[in-house]
Amino acid sequence: MNNSITKLFHIKYPMIQAGMIWCSGWRLASAVSNAGGLGIIGAGSMYPEVLRTHIRKCKGATAHPFAVNVPLLYPNIQEIMDIIVEEGVKIVFTSAGNPATWTQFLKEKGITVVHVIANTKFALKAEACGVDAIVAEGFEAGGHNGREETTTLCLIPMVKAAVKIPVIAAGGIASGAAMLAAFALGAVAVQIGSAFAVAEESSAHPNFKHKIINATEGDTKLQMKKLVPVRLLKNHFAELISQAEANGANTQQLAEILGRARAKLGMFEGDMEEGELEIGQVSAMLDEIKPAAQILQEIWEDFLSTKQQLQDLKF
Repeated sequence: MNNSITKLFHIKYPMIQAGMIWCSGWRLASAVSNAGGLGIIGAGSMYPEVLRTHIRKCKGATAHPFAVNVPLLYPNIQEIMDIIVEEGVKIVFTSAGNPATWTQFLKEKGITVVHVIANTKFALKAEACGVDAIVAEGFEAGGHNGREETTTLCLIPMVKAAVKIPVIAAGGIASGAAMLAAFALGAVAVQIGSAFAVAEESSAHPNFKHKIINATEGDTKLQMKKLVPVRLLKNHFAELISQAEANGANTQQLAEILGRARAKLGMFEGDMEEGELEIGQVSAMLDEIKPAAQILQEIWEDFLSTKQQLQDLKF
């Protein structure tokens, strides 16, 4: 396929791997890029020098384009951005913060910038800041989420109608049929997170991968809306948060329960009860750990076959 996103990123397929904390290191990013998609290193779980190492290893593992995702609410942003520039990264996805802060800096260095949003207000703001494309992420998604709880099915057409730059759909996409639906709503590419979180090359702990593929409907919930909205798999920590929210906990109280390194404890170190386990609703559809290239190819083939099935329908 040749469209505005494949041309922008110089990739074969309009399929992007999400920059997930503790899941998307250089192995996953390079595997997705080598398979024809756009792999992304998730800087949110990395100290600056660790990020530098992952960028260098990714460059050594693929000759294809890859990106770095930077959550703007994290510390050490200046150092992270300097490393991105020094290491010659060509594409940056920003999220969880104000795109006005860093878009111009990156653009002046010749870097393609994409910003992740969850409503039309911030889509317009990102466009005004000069980003090259936006990721419109629906309520179904894992990780940081929108407070509005707008589903992907509703969000994509609203954002598409509001902006002129390319729209990448995210949230609840782990099949070619879902990808085709996103295209029908106006997206020109998809960003896929949960399906790649369980890839063989994902840096997620095996305990986390197995908990994802064993998840069923209703096993995730959007929580901590007063602090930082995030979709979590059910466990003891998530229950503590639920109880606190039911009792009217404020931002400070939620932050105290969350503490430090809770996501690392769960997703990277494998504590399935006390760790923070970020994943999307689509986890209920995932049932196998596979190589990233196989995941990408199966979704693409499903996209093509579903497209053909619709074309064959007689109305």
